[in-house]
Amino acid sequence: MAAHPARARRIDARVVVLSVLLVVALLAWAGFDYLKDRLSGGGCATTTPVRLTAAPDIAPVLTELARTVPERDCYSVEVTASPSPATATALAANGANGPDVWVPESSTWLLQARDGGAWNLPESGQPVASSPVVLALTDDVAKQAGWPGKSPSWSEVLAKSPVGLPDPGRDPAAIGALIGLQQLTKGAPDPAAAFTEEIRRLSAVKQPFPAWPASEQSVLARKLVAAYPAVGVPSFDYPYVVLPRASEASRSAAERFLRLLLDQTATKAFADGGFRTPSGQLLGDRPRDTRTDAAPRPAGPPAPDMMYGVLQAWAGANLSARVQVLLDVSGSMAATVPGTGRSRMSLTLEAATQGLGLFKPTTEIGLWLFSTKLDGNKDYRELLPMRPISEQLAAGGVATLQAVKPKPGGATGLYDSILAAYQNARQSWQLGRINVVVVLTDGRNEDGDSIGLPGLLTELGRLQDPRKPLPVIGIGIGPDIDASELRQVSAATGGESFTTPDPRKISDVFYQALSKLMCQPPACKK
Repeated sequence: MAAHPARARRIDARVVVLSVLLVVALLAWAGFDYLKDRLSGGGCATTTPVRLTAAPDIAPVLTELARTVPERDCYSVEVTASPSPATATALAANGANGPDVWVPESSTWLLQARDGGAWNLPESGQPVASSPVVLALTDDVAKQAGWPGKSPSWSEVLAKSPVGLPDPGRDPAAIGALIGLQQLTKGAPDPAAAFTEEIRRLSAVKQPFPAWPASEQSVLARKLVAAYPAVGVPSFDYPYVVLPRASEASRSAAERFLRLLLDQTATKAFADGGFRTPSGQLLGDRPRDTRTDAAPRPAGPPAPDMMYGVLQAWAGANLSARVQVLLDVSGSMAATVPGTGRSRMSLTLEAATQGLGLFKPTTEIGLWLFSTKLDGNKDYRELLPMRPISEQLAAGGVATLQAVKPKPGGATGLYDSILAAYQNARQSWQLGRINVVVVLTDGRNEDGDSIGLPGLLTELGRLQDPRKPLPVIGIGIGPDIDASELRQVSAATGGESFTTPDPRKISDVFYQALSKLMCQPPACKK
């Protein structure tokens, strides 16, 4: 039966009304979501944070540019200023909890951080700015030397004014200065000797320095006089490095921020901060200075071999070392030395204590003891952690050393102890120092469960790195030593051994070994 026409019209009207209400409801919900998104974040469901740690000189510019990130890009950048030595140490100690991005002054810090234990850190980054390494002088020093209102050359400054050099292990400007000095002495009859002599001359200058290496940017900021080199000197290159700990979202956001930094809109901010372009060009809007306008473009970061080379030269010329000492405390060290009334241990400790005076106070030294099963199943244990000698002395290190006693009945666990000490010294190897392992023993290996001599020599060979020398200096005393054993171990690392069957001559042997260690080429030919 067909529906009555009036009733059919009422049903159709209800359907139309319900349909209209449904459409209105859907539009209302869509509008609510749209307004919520607009009010809560400019169209971003979430905002990705990027944590960036930068060298203090460039951090203000990066902070300024971080504020220009458009809200629609859905990420934010938090910039923290931190000295690069502290950041490198933190990354080596606990890289998993570090920043997402690091911008140090120089790519040299990436190598130094990797050497310090941050092994997964990239070796290079994308430079976002640059600044030449110059010699900085105050106006008073410049006027006294006859350079008012002009920029002298490095050669002029070195000839007329004392130049101080900060620790190149902590200041990349000093690394650039060393490389510049090396190039300036290439024409000498004996370039290596001339370079060493220049290093010694500069390192003798006490603070406050009349002149010193610094970045052009810092010189401009402090209104100092800049002396520019006529040779290529590595510049500060401010590498932008996305770190392995960054999440995928933070990594993507960091890459977008990098594109912003490299865009020409960021040029003025870097120029106002006193920086050059990554390629070394002077920026058009930068405040002009007649003493810097004609400056040469800076060279890029130094090649690793060049950097390691000049730092080794610095370490040798300054007698600055990092020494891991391995001291035998096996039972035989308690034996009385005929004609002295003293034990082998007593004579050895006396020589070692006196030997500390050969090193500079800044030299770092650590001491391990070894015998057999000295620490559980290990043949070795740490007595003095690695610290500068000045700190060891202040903390009572001499008294601790002199209180050492041989282990009654202990045998000589030589091979495993040498390998463990060497592995530790390799992991903590430092630029700008003579890194060395010194082994003091009165016997041969007596641990039948050890790695054995062939295994030890193989492992030591595997751990060699020509750019990072780490010799073993073997010192053997007494009739029970195996001179061939020590000689093979030392030779495998580029070191030497010094032995005597007469324990009464321990002082002579000890000083002979340290004199060889502290006398670096070219002053002493190997």
